[in-house]
Amino acid sequence: MNQETENKKKLKAFFDKEYGALKSYVGTKIKQSIHQDAEDIIQEVALKLFSGVSGNSPINNVASFVYRSLKNKIIDNLRKKKYEASASDIDEMKLIEFTEVLYGSPDNAYSEVMKKELELKIMNLKPVYKEIIIAIDFEGYTYKELSEELEVPVGTLMSRRHRALGILLRKIENKK
Repeated sequence: MNQETENKKKLKAFFDKEYGALKSYVGTKIKQSIHQDAEDIIQEVALKLFSGVSGNSPINNVASFVYRSLKNKIIDNLRKKKYEASASDIDEMKLIEFTEVLYGSPDNAYSEVMKKELELKIMNLKPVYKEIIIAIDFEGYTYKELSEELEVPVGTLMSRRHRALGILLRKIENKK
């Protein structure tokens, strides 16, 4: 039997036996969000491991090999997520709530033009400001959760959000 077949058997046995533990491990690391799901990450890693298994060297410690691969995938996703905030992350109800934060409570509903203008202004913020506005105001993260995920102090995040709100308010007032 060749080494590639042996490696695939080891990986299959490990994934079959430890899938629940892998799902728990990934779940604790990613703080489930609309962008990430533990099972999706496990499936991506498994696909990559099974398709990349070579016959050149044996996998001696399968658990370490798989967990290290999962950890690297999670880190890659977190880094990628920092720069991928998009207009699709801003849903209609959250946009209305956020508009009320900037404009105060309305007598009537906000126009579509005003909502689109605000969405455009948010998307044109510097990445660190856009990231904090979308995470806190639209995705529902708490400062503590975001601080742990990004490894940035809570006070820094609060300052960034405050600056971002000030920039948005100035841009809106200049438009009037």
